[in-house]
Amino acid sequence: MLIAQITDTHIKAPGKLSYRKVDTCLYLEQCVAHINALMPQPDVVLVTGDITDFGRPDEYRQAGLLLNQLTMPYLVIPGNHDKPDVMRLEFSDHSYLPREGFVQYVIEDFPVRMIGLDTQVIGKPYGLMCQQRLGWLEQQLLAQPDRPTLLFMHHPPFKTGIEHMDKMNCRNGKAMGELVENHQQIKYILCGHVHRPVEVAWHGTIAAIGPSPSHSVLLDLNQAGPSSFRLEPRAIKLLYWNGSNLVGHLSFIGEYDGPYPFYDADGNLIE
Repeated sequence: MLIAQITDTHIKAPGKLSYRKVDTCLYLEQCVAHINALMPQPDVVLVTGDITDFGRPDEYRQAGLLLNQLTMPYLVIPGNHDKPDVMRLEFSDHSYLPREGFVQYVIEDFPVRMIGLDTQVIGKPYGLMCQQRLGWLEQQLLAQPDRPTLLFMHHPPFKTGIEHMDKMNCRNGKAMGELVENHQQIKYILCGHVHRPVEVAWHGTIAAIGPSPSHSVLLDLNQAGPSSFRLEPRAIKLLYWNGSNLVGHLSFIGEYDGPYPFYDADGNLIE
């Protein structure tokens, strides 16, 4: 099984640039084309929040037009830039989405069980796994204790060292970590929000953040580092299920020189 992640697309209405600099619509279009061209193709794409920049209907229409070009199913969860009610309207044909309440659900159709979590706090940039959401998650985990499981969420529940982003991470991470430790079937926790590839060993599993296919948050580990972004090589996260573990890869979007062989026609290493 192969899982792709798209996160933090920040789609604007056609013709508008994010932060007056970034053509997020073009970049998502290129990202979708990149995923469609992968061989083997992913079985599913996880869209882990901040789908739009301001949660406006015209932004969701544009996001839907672009995401619907994917040749495989995709699943959506909200980030802090999203508006859940508007999102539900645009993705009304996504039957897994609950019609009210938190936008969280379980997908049972693949070798890896996938649980989408809603970390949004309406009107705030940070996230939260409150007791109600943690209780719901524990119920889902107790229902299938022997099935390998992937959790996916927008806000990471751990600190990255990028201070201005850590202030906006998922609060109540300690309680979530204690829950995760009690459920060893959790093979991976996949997050967004930070616009950078990050990974950590966390409470007995791997927790990771995927890159944005658009702009990257500046990698500055100084405590007083600025809140700024760069246009670095764009990528997506891929998770390969090898039968016992989820293995993470980065797949870079765009054209690069190569591939070139290591060996000549006689099987000799090229000098």
